[in-house]
Amino acid sequence: MKVAVLDFGKTNSKLFVFAQDGRILDERRTRPNWMRKDGFSVLDEAALHDWAVGAISEAVDSHGVEGVMVSGHGCTFALVDEAALTHPILDYEQEPPAEIAARIDRRIPDFAETFSPRLPLGFNYGRHMLWLQAVQPGAFTAAKSILGYPQYWSWRLGGGAVSEVSYLGCHSHLWAPRRRDFSSLVDAEGWRGRMPAFARAGAVIGEQPLGEAARPTAIHNGVHDSNAALHAYRRQELGPVTVVSTGTWVVVLNPDCPLDALDRQRDMLVNVDVDGGPVPTIRFMGGREFAVVSADWQGVIAPATVQRVIDAGIMALPSFAPGGPLPDHPGELVGRMPNAEERAAVALLYVALMVDLCLDLIHSNNTVIVDGGLNAGGLLAGLLAALRPGQAFMQGATLEGSATGAAALAFESVGREFAAEAPEPVHALSFAGLAGYRDSWRGLAADRRVDGAAAGGAR
Repeated sequence: MKVAVLDFGKTNSKLFVFAQDGRILDERRTRPNWMRKDGFSVLDEAALHDWAVGAISEAVDSHGVEGVMVSGHGCTFALVDEAALTHPILDYEQEPPAEIAARIDRRIPDFAETFSPRLPLGFNYGRHMLWLQAVQPGAFTAAKSILGYPQYWSWRLGGGAVSEVSYLGCHSHLWAPRRRDFSSLVDAEGWRGRMPAFARAGAVIGEQPLGEAARPTAIHNGVHDSNAALHAYRRQELGPVTVVSTGTWVVVLNPDCPLDALDRQRDMLVNVDVDGGPVPTIRFMGGREFAVVSADWQGVIAPATVQRVIDAGIMALPSFAPGGPLPDHPGELVGRMPNAEERAAVALLYVALMVDLCLDLIHSNNTVIVDGGLNAGGLLAGLLAALRPGQAFMQGATLEGSATGAAALAFESVGREFAAEAPEPVHALSFAGLAGYRDSWRGLAADRRVDGAAAGGAR
């Protein structure tokens, strides 16, 4: 059996063909287009759909794919009637107008209920639902179902309309993790009746003829991407682990962190795993910040360049994107002007230092697994192992932990074994002065945080 996984990221969307032994047999990539329409930034859904159907059809014809699974980024919802969207899908990177935000933010449940901190833009997609309902009520009136982003694509490709707990529980304001039920916001707004019945991530929810042979292909219920990465490693019985899932977002998940350690002011929250269990989480927009600091560097970063940056004391201070554990100031570079590769090394050090801080805040003292695209070449994992010599580190055998976990869920749902490669041990890289560089960075970042808090109190 072979499964195609559509891994819809905010910046990049990918299709992978997985064999039962965990090998990736083929892949396709595209970039979703976010465009302006009627005063909103929205997804060019038609273009992404055409790409997805073409890629799946090629996979069916070339590899005999029997199932299609979806992994999707968070913060995004879709309103649908029996056949189509009732409003284009909103881009989560836009802020409601101030006068609307003031009204809708009063209706958001308390952190103690949802474990969703009050975040800007659409990082809590329940907030964007309130915004859209306020300005386009007809879109809600016409909607038969409210779907999470992966569930939208599973439905669009021929599956049924279903809900899925890892997506609803992803800092949406829509889920109460302790009760394992919808939050008070859902009932206050009358949305419960349009939330479809639940199906587990990976469950078969329909069939669709695809490819030239037009034979039935199973459509599996989608999953939140970071929770798919967590599932990929938990299923391998590695013992207690913290998963660092990297992409546009860096999401640090430690199921062993006590819930009362979560600080709503530092982008700490509860995610929900595919079986409904709470997963304490901290995150920041690390992939986006890496791109900003590095000026979209795409090449290899030599360890010697990292050492040169440490020696020179060039560093990036947070933050270069909204949210995260240090949101008080706009990001800035300090030290001499770096060249292009040095700037990329500064960016990677920034990500490593932010992850290191996140691991402290999320009480991580178990094995850490570093996963995803920011660990290309293993440099990020090696830096983290050097920063935290008392902790064991591993890295995914591929960079595609989210897609691998999604594939595992699809195979498991039909009773098939899936033998993904185990993560590999990470050996700490040696950089002179790294601990002192970290101490200086933390000191400067803390000073800025104190200054920001004092300025906020003075207003």
